[in-house]
Amino acid sequence: MSEPAATTKLRNTGIILSVIILLVAVSFITQLARAETLEIELRIRDHLFFPDTLVIPANQKVRIRIFNEDPTPEEFESFELNREKVIAGNSQTVIFIGPLKEGEYFFFGEFFPKTAQGVVIVE
Repeated sequence: MSEPAATTKLRNTGIILSVIILLVAVSFITQLARAETLEIELRIRDHLFFPDTLVIPANQKVRIRIFNEDPTPEEFESFELNREKVIAGNSQTVIFIGPLKEGEYFFFGEFFPKTAQGVVIVE
């Protein structure tokens, strides 16, 4: 015997509601994870990093938004952070670092290494 139409409709409605609830929960968790990522701004001006010291919490992923205010490109380079990224002149980019243990992690500008220097201090 087949189920009555009302029972089938009720079951389908329950499945649809479950899918909607699941999608809302995934969206909420994704937004929460994004909100928890600390963002720090780093600027390149006159072949220098501003600020040249970034202090971040230990064991946390961090987003660094780098603004290159110079007309020439610069490369963010760090052996300790295992990162290198060229930033075109008058543009910006984002890099992620961490989670990191407490310590100091040095970075520099590959194209102007004598002036463009900085450190990430993880506390």
